Amino acid sequence: MPGLLAKGRRAPEGFDVKGLDTTGRWNVGAVLLDMDGTLLDTERVYYDSLVAALHAHGYTDDAATLCQAMVGLPGPDCEAMLQARYGERFPLAEVSRAFIAHRDEFLNGGLPLKPGAVELLDALQAAACPMAIVTSSSRRTADAHLTLAGIRHRFDTLLTRDDVTRGKPSPDLYLLAASRFGLKPEVCVAVEDSNHGVTAAHAAGAITIMVPDMVTPTDESRARCAAVVADLHEVAEMLRTRGGFERRLL
Repeated sequence: MPGLLAKGRRAPEGFDVKGLDTTGRWNVGAVLLDMDGTLLDTERVYYDSLVAALHAHGYTDDAATLCQAMVGLPGPDCEAMLQARYGERFPLAEVSRAFIAHRDEFLNGGLPLKPGAVELLDALQAAACPMAIVTSSSRRTADAHLTLAGIRHRFDTLLTRDDVTRGKPSPDLYLLAASRFGLKPEVCVAVEDSNHGVTAAHAAGAITIMVPDMVTPTDESRARCAAVVADLHEVAEMLRTRGGFERRLL
């Protein structure tokens, strides 16, 4: 495929992803997509479900702030934060069951995609660009939610927290995703919605685009990103222009 760099080859001269000197054309070998809050409109569901579960068990004072800090983190990390905040007597099992019940109730009406998701996936498919899901969710949850949203069949490569020892904000998932395609991370575009996800993608060396969902990008995240955009329509347009996808379609 045009623009594909085999593992071990150098990125284009002058390309410095760590310094984010990404003002020119990008040589895109693959696109790595976060799932929750990026492709699927699920982060608000998770947030509302956990806040409701905590309130139901009497934890009301700082539940909203604590849950906001969890956006983009793997489930086990969120559980650790809850126990660290509320102590050893925190009823984790009961709160988890209440969270699942609220979540499933929200999702009974379907799982919507984020604006521009279909356009972006169509553009990647038309350009024959390899793509993967790189998510902090478990494989079981990712399979179920992508299926519910009607896009599971579009992905041959699915990386979840079950595939690594350290989830986001560690770079391990993105490093693994790049290796699956035989690429250096520097020629992979990562699309994320959270600061934790941006930290992971940038640490791996990927060209990082942030599409903020529930979390405002920090100054550090903005500095780590090649772009911060409003929606996935803009991501698709950037790939057409700076990623050279319009040439691939000729």
